[in-house]
Amino acid sequence: MDIKVTVKKLNERAVLPSYATPESAGMDLYALLDEEINLLPGRRVTVPTGLSIQLPQGSAAFIYARSGLGIKHGIVPANCVGVIDSDYRGEIKVGLINQSDSPYTIRPFERIAQMVIAPVLKVQLIESDALNETERGEGGFGSTGRG
Repeated sequence: MDIKVTVKKLNERAVLPSYATPESAGMDLYALLDEEINLLPGRRVTVPTGLSIQLPQGSAAFIYARSGLGIKHGIVPANCVGVIDSDYRGEIKVGLINQSDSPYTIRPFERIAQMVIAPVLKVQLIESDALNETERGEGGFGSTGRG
């Protein structure tokens, strides 16, 4: 399914998000930097992309880690998952944290995260004193098996 999303370059050097493969769920986001950033262990940085977007009403963009950066280098979104609401028109910036024991250099135009656009359900909450029973019930963490 092709959904059209309007993207605005806030800087002529900005790189439009792109899918790495035809079946990729997320589009890579690129760092719009004038110079490298040395991200020390345990430190956070906000990286600009130079882009803003106009999402369809009823959708949102979710910013996730790139698996290679996360697994190989410990570089992940500082807020776990970034959320861009459909009414936001400001610059997309990616907060990153270095969870490794080694410094990591973020280079200009490096792929720093991935963005997935998905529908969002708006719900009406109904307060109640009781919920329907299920087989799982109140079983929490690990209640369905190992882990």
